[in-house]
Amino acid sequence: MALEKAWIPYRGYWSSPFVRWQGSLGRENSLELGAASARSFFEKRGIPREELDGLVLGFTVPQMHSFYGGPWVAAMMGAEGITGTIVSQACATSARALQSAALEIESGIKDAMLALVCDRTSNGPHIYYPDPGGVGGRGQTEEWVWDNFNADPNTGKAMLATAENVAKEAGISREEQDEITLLRNKQYEKALADDRAFQKGWMLPIEIRLSRKKTKLVEADEGVFPTTAEGLAGLRPVMPEGTVTFGSQTYPADGNAGLIVCSRDKAKAYSKDPKVEIQLLGFGQARVEKAHMPKGVVPAAEAALAMAGIGIKDCAAIKTHNPFAVNDAYFCRKFDLSPEAMNNYGSPLIYGHPQGPTGARVTVELIEELVLEGGGYGLFSGCAAGDTAMALVLKVSC
Repeated sequence: MALEKAWIPYRGYWSSPFVRWQGSLGRENSLELGAASARSFFEKRGIPREELDGLVLGFTVPQMHSFYGGPWVAAMMGAEGITGTIVSQACATSARALQSAALEIESGIKDAMLALVCDRTSNGPHIYYPDPGGVGGRGQTEEWVWDNFNADPNTGKAMLATAENVAKEAGISREEQDEITLLRNKQYEKALADDRAFQKGWMLPIEIRLSRKKTKLVEADEGVFPTTAEGLAGLRPVMPEGTVTFGSQTYPADGNAGLIVCSRDKAKAYSKDPKVEIQLLGFGQARVEKAHMPKGVVPAAEAALAMAGIGIKDCAAIKTHNPFAVNDAYFCRKFDLSPEAMNNYGSPLIYGHPQGPTGARVTVELIEELVLEGGGYGLFSGCAAGDTAMALVLKVSC
């Protein structure tokens, strides 16, 4: 059954620029940066933070003091009176945060929530697990980001291997992946047209301190590399005998994003344009067979569409989290879509993947595209570690 009471105010959301790992945001605590972005957003929009009932905080990479989670972030953003839970579901963290907030609104427990998601894949923590019974009394160590990118403890396979497995099973060629990558790059370039007109309404610049007297303003995505058919064709597959290259997969990044989820009355009050209404209708999640992560986007999307009571053909806009071009190739085959029918104005394949906030930015772009198209249903679906995926459906009325 579709949700009925969870709404998002028009422009009641933001995303920071996404910055390729080890770039301008590589040394910033992602929770502190996320709180600073939230404070800036509420001040610029003039939305009263004291009317928030709660916070859902999402991240996947621990940061210094992240133990204190919601209360600390709420205090830093100037909303001392609220608290909230931490959610972490790998690349599905944004969808989970939005679902958690939406269900609190739907149940009547809360009237206005902020789903704030942030991550820094750069300089991930090196964790030591004490083990007095180990050889020589030594414990075990884990590189939180790097080790988990490269091996699912359930399968022993890297995320890249899951893409290769799906490519082999579905017969998705290197050439098809390159074509999709080139298309996605051209779609992203549309977002940069007219001095980034598509992005400037919702992308929130970040100011970082370089020294006591010097700051830097990060206003746009950093790390997107020029892409040509010739350049893609010249790349070698990452895995021997594989099909995925460094061109047809995304790259880790840093950033944050946030969306207000609230009642219909609050959404109208907070909206940049009260005539534009955005309603969350359904969520779905799925888990597929071992080491086949890119396949998860399909059953997750089917579950979200079923909850919303619509079909894929009813969607005026479709967006995916696509860490590999394989994801979109598989999605299009299963839903009988052309690659051109989805991911207008960009996708994580091109602008990077900071994990937690990735889905939130894609959802923001989905809303903005639907507004430009005059409204309609929108679908977001994205895969996540552990051969899983989450999806959501929303409706924009203009």
